[in-house]
Amino acid sequence: MTRRSIEVPGLHHGGLPIPQACVVGNLLASSGISPLDPATGTVPESSEEQVELVFANARKVLEVAGGRPEDVVKCTVFVRDKAIRPVIDKYWTEMFPDAAARPARHTLRIDLAEPLQIQLEILALLGEG
Repeated sequence: MTRRSIEVPGLHHGGLPIPQACVVGNLLASSGISPLDPATGTVPESSEEQVELVFANARKVLEVAGGRPEDVVKCTVFVRDKAIRPVIDKYWTEMFPDAAARPARHTLRIDLAEPLQIQLEILALLGEG
């Protein structure tokens, strides 16, 4: 099978040669999706803005790859502080409103690079949602 890299205008990994995601067949595996504002190239300070933006960026990665939120089967959420879980849940339920059809999710606390408070990784089966 052919592997293709997914690049999203305005999103990057600080100049490193890492795509936003990779697709093989209909399987999409993302790299770390950060709360980088693609319009300004900056990361907002507030947790609320970072969480909102990271979910918006996940949607952009899916869209560029030809997918949609319904295709996501697993989401790993990396946080600096698990206290932002209620904010994550707000945007999680907006992105995945059907409680009977949400993807798997795992939230892990790690030391993210400043000023990141959150980062996502997603696995999706494109066209399967």
